[in-house]
Amino acid sequence: MADLAQIKSRIKSLMVENLMLQVTADEIGDDTPLFGPEGLSLDSVDALQLVVVLDKHFGLKISDTEVARKTLHTVNTMAEAVAQHQASAG
Repeated sequence: MADLAQIKSRIKSLMVENLMLQVTADEIGDDTPLFGPEGLSLDSVDALQLVVVLDKHFGLKISDTEVARKTLHTVNTMAEAVAQHQASAG
């Protein structure tokens, strides 16, 4: 099982690759809000892509809107959800 720092790094790389962001993985802060003007300003299509990425690369399935809202808030929240999923699955 990967540690939290590795998971965060992988999530950031996947975000840059899959969402065609205009920033590098290193420029994405762990606590930067992903949605809204004070953060990366991602939209609903980006959210859907993130759900697919988390499922495809980490086996984390998100089917509930409220869970998705909490999980996709920051890189930290996504990494914590992935780590919890890996701990319970592994």
